[in-house]
Amino acid sequence: MPRVIDYANDTTASVAECVDELRARGFEPTDEESLQHAAGLLRRLGNDRTFLGDLLVEELSKGTRDDEGMASYGPQVIMLSPAGAAPDFFLRANIWPSPDEHAMRASGASTFVYGVPHDHNFDFLTLGYFGPGYWSDYYEYDYASVEGWRGEPADLRFAERTRLEEGKIMHYRAHRDIHAQHAADALSVSINVVHAGSAQGWLDQYRFDLGAGRVTGILNNGASEAFVRIAVGLGSEEAKDLAWRFGKAHPSDRMRLAAWSALASISIDPDTVWKEAERAGSRLVAAEARACRRELEAIPVG
Repeated sequence: MPRVIDYANDTTASVAECVDELRARGFEPTDEESLQHAAGLLRRLGNDRTFLGDLLVEELSKGTRDDEGMASYGPQVIMLSPAGAAPDFFLRANIWPSPDEHAMRASGASTFVYGVPHDHNFDFLTLGYFGPGYWSDYYEYDYASVEGWRGEPADLRFAERTRLEEGKIMHYRAHRDIHAQHAADALSVSINVVHAGSAQGWLDQYRFDLGAGRVTGILNNGASEAFVRIAVGLGSEEAKDLAWRFGKAHPSDRMRLAAWSALASISIDPDTVWKEAERAGSRLVAAEARACRRELEAIPVG
């Protein structure tokens, strides 16, 4: 389960001070000194009990005069560090509604990732800033042993159920910690220091079926996969040739699968496309190709 970091410090730090100090030293969660440094800054930021409310009031007071500052804001996530402030981290706050909140009733639990068991393809530190905090059922697994195809056994190991209480700091480890979040008992807020890297987008993040102990899909399909599907769908021979090459040799299995899916979607004989995909040298693609062929066989003809 995520590691609980007990870091005592009564001083405060502003968002700008946290960003400056993190930028000066960097954030490398596999290095213990760097991790403790970031945890200390997160503790100091959390000790300021008014900064987030002041920030929101400032933004709301601008009204329609300046929408640019709200560009990184959403119903759940508030970006605290400026865009591009550093290449290896960013700061954010997350809003966690309770079942009594209008946003929860209107949008549903899954909008806030409640009830969606998942891992992360990045490390991050999180602090319970306000409210009782969301609940989580925590599991661990061996990322290196998983290919990522739907229905693949993942050998999930249950750790415990707990919640992100106010003042609690936890380190979520990339590709190791899985959690199924449950709604907070009352409106809550957490603050994160999130590790970022140039290769992160190509590292898979999975959704799981906890009861069956299996992978149910990839959560972090990106823009590149959408682009290849659109390009192939528009019908140019150049796009189809690129998809064939991606399907057979791209270093990302996720992109390979997207390429084969795009080609199958425009083919009059998708079964033949998936047959070739099975032989393309990727265990993830082969497993998904077999599943797609079974689905095609189940479709009534005529």
